Amino acid sequence: MAEKSGLYLVEVRPITGRPHQIRVQMASIGCPIVGDKKYGSASVNSDKSICLHARCLSFTHPVKKESISFSAPIPVLPSWQIFKYLEA
Repeated sequence: MAEKSGLYLVEVRPITGRPHQIRVQMASIGCPIVGDKKYGSASVNSDKSICLHARCLSFTHPVKKESISFSAPIPVLPSWQIFKYLEA
C-alpha cells in the first residue's frame, strides 16, 4: 500500500469473480475507488474510467498447464501517475 496526495494505492486479490466485488467492498469501508461515482467517489476521471487496474495477471493455461503471466504499465491519468515512482 502507498499513500500520496491523499490518494491510496492498494493491492487487492479477489477470491471470487463476482461483478463489482472490489468496488463494493472498498466503498463499504469508506474508501471508494477514484472516479467511481456509482460507489461514492467525489470526482470523475476525465476519460470516465475508474482507477481500478490489473497490474499483473497470472494463471495456469487450461490445456498446456503452463504458468502464464501478463503485466501492464500504470495508466497515464494524473491520479495514477503520482504512483509512477513505484513502477519497477
